[in-house]
Amino acid sequence: MRFRVAERAVGSAALVLVDGATPLRPESALFAAMLEGWRCQQLSRRLSGSLIEGRERIVRRFAEFGGWPWQWSSAQVEAWFAAGGWAHSTVRSYQGALAVFLGYVCDPRYGWVAECEQRVGARPVQVCHEDNLAVHVADYEGRPERRPLTRRELQAFFDAADDRVERAAASRRKGWLATFRDASLFKVVYGWGLRRREAAMLDVVDFAPNPAAPELGRFGVCHVRYGKAMRGSPPRRRAVATVMPWAAETVAQYLEEVRPHYGCDRHPAVWLTERGGRISPRQIDDRFAQFRRLADLPDDLSVHSLRHSYVSHLIEDQTDPLFVQQQVGHSWASTTAVYTTVGADARNRMLRAALARAFDGDRNGY
Repeated sequence: MRFRVAERAVGSAALVLVDGATPLRPESALFAAMLEGWRCQQLSRRLSGSLIEGRERIVRRFAEFGGWPWQWSSAQVEAWFAAGGWAHSTVRSYQGALAVFLGYVCDPRYGWVAECEQRVGARPVQVCHEDNLAVHVADYEGRPERRPLTRRELQAFFDAADDRVERAAASRRKGWLATFRDASLFKVVYGWGLRRREAAMLDVVDFAPNPAAPELGRFGVCHVRYGKAMRGSPPRRRAVATVMPWAAETVAQYLEEVRPHYGCDRHPAVWLTERGGRISPRQIDDRFAQFRRLADLPDDLSVHSLRHSYVSHLIEDQTDPLFVQQQVGHSWASTTAVYTTVGADARNRMLRAALARAFDGDRNGY
């Protein structure tokens, strides 16, 4: 007679632990096996490696504070977060990682509770619950000082960048290529509303014609292949239509007149370093800070402020909000709304337009 062998869940203790082995440090070995099983379980759910590694780092950090998972208590969790001094969004992220880990080890399908009772005489429990978790109360939990640049600030930033390019070219210094590259890069970030990593990962072939705008040539659309991913998912792609012709002229000039001087024609990246590699997001941050100082702008402004500016300025120019949402790749209109800060001039135009409609309605008897 044949008996069906019970199927074991991916990441279960029975599949991770080595039968018959007696480790010198049973607690440490048991914790390591838990993390290995958790990794297997998450990989089976097709979660990204970066997400899994980030969660594991958080669990290990809390273990340094609270001991082994079967020793953790709600009071320890609350004390750790009370002393951390982290931003609200960071606290929610850390709490979420701990809650997911404990949900895994406490799930009877994976057998860790029984293994802990047998090996160390204690059992893990879920210590993250509704009463001690940070609440998601707003769509945007970033720092309030982060904002878009006003049109005047944006012009000052680009003027400072262009002035730096002109002075570098006139002096025939070695770094003029990088200076021209950086000025062009930030105009592209603003001109297509890109995130810094999206800009860094652009390849030359990512610019293409748009049948709806033949006058823009091969720069009618920018294909973003490394858009911000949903948690645990691969990067999201989107096609961003060119709405600022001057931005198309900027990238065309850079690709045709400047990039060839790097001598890396076979490299796919748009933005190259002096050593022939792809520029990194960290380098983009550093270059932005340099131009920001030259333009005497507030230190709170970041590369991402250019993306905020793109959204706000399109809305000020009465571009359809749904079109703007699709351009920047937001799943929800509420997210795009968070990016939007309408300037005083635009508010005044909208106010006058609203009053004109109201007075015209009164005159027409409505």
